[in-house]
Amino acid sequence: MTPRIAVTGSTGHVGGEVARLLSAAGYEQKLIVRDPARAPGVPGTSTAQADYADRQSSLDALRGSEVLFMVSGAEAEDRVDQHRNFIDAAAEAGVQHIVYTSFLAAAPDATFTLGRDHWATEEHIRNLGMDYTFLRDNFYLDVLPLFAGEEGILRGPAGDGRVSAVARTDVARTAVVVLKDPQAHAGKSYDLTGPEALSLSEVAAVITRVTGRETRYEEETVEEAYASRASYGAPDWQLDAWVSTYTAIASGQLERSTTAVQDLTGAKPISLEELLRR
Repeated sequence: MTPRIAVTGSTGHVGGEVARLLSAAGYEQKLIVRDPARAPGVPGTSTAQADYADRQSSLDALRGSEVLFMVSGAEAEDRVDQHRNFIDAAAEAGVQHIVYTSFLAAAPDATFTLGRDHWATEEHIRNLGMDYTFLRDNFYLDVLPLFAGEEGILRGPAGDGRVSAVARTDVARTAVVVLKDPQAHAGKSYDLTGPEALSLSEVAAVITRVTGRETRYEEETVEEAYASRASYGAPDWQLDAWVSTYTAIASGQLERSTTAVQDLTGAKPISLEELLRR
């Protein structure tokens, strides 16, 4: 029997591709969006308005759904509270299984500070006793070239650390496999990575070679990293997240490559070179 699926994040890259792939496979789904006007026009979908921070709208939107694909919320100081609120609403609405996009090195003491948010979210889902599947994504491969900015410099305290970043399309393809047969993946966590671990110097070299855009990595100390980002006027928690993106790479926590994407989807994960050539 086909589960009744609710999908969040459909106005973004991962959730949007999940919605399109499920639709192409003939699955009906409900898209949970903050702004119905921005909902993608995907065949076989209905829409419902909700905000993770709003308990009542979340409860109303999730009623009737059995399986929830929950994309982590936008970065915010109170993101864990928003997640807990939405998960509580899901449990009350009768959702039986949550497929959550977590983080590869999620832990209460993760070097990447936002990885701690993902750990707290996982723990809340576990403690409610619902079925769950955690997709623990490494940093997104698609975002690495954006780190270079207009000047073509990847700058931060990453040292010689490596990161096995994963393409967003590989996360979406993996999520769809789980959503098609959630019971087969209940209680499991999958570490989703790309096919190779690259240092930021190697990332810069690939970008230069494939795109012709001269790109380089420039090492900073932690103190220099905070100072170079201070002009943005961001709150302390956001600065911590930005800088710890690089220190997490330096720590070695994000270097490990897994076969999870290929094991689940039957196709190898995309490399940075393949992504740029597309």
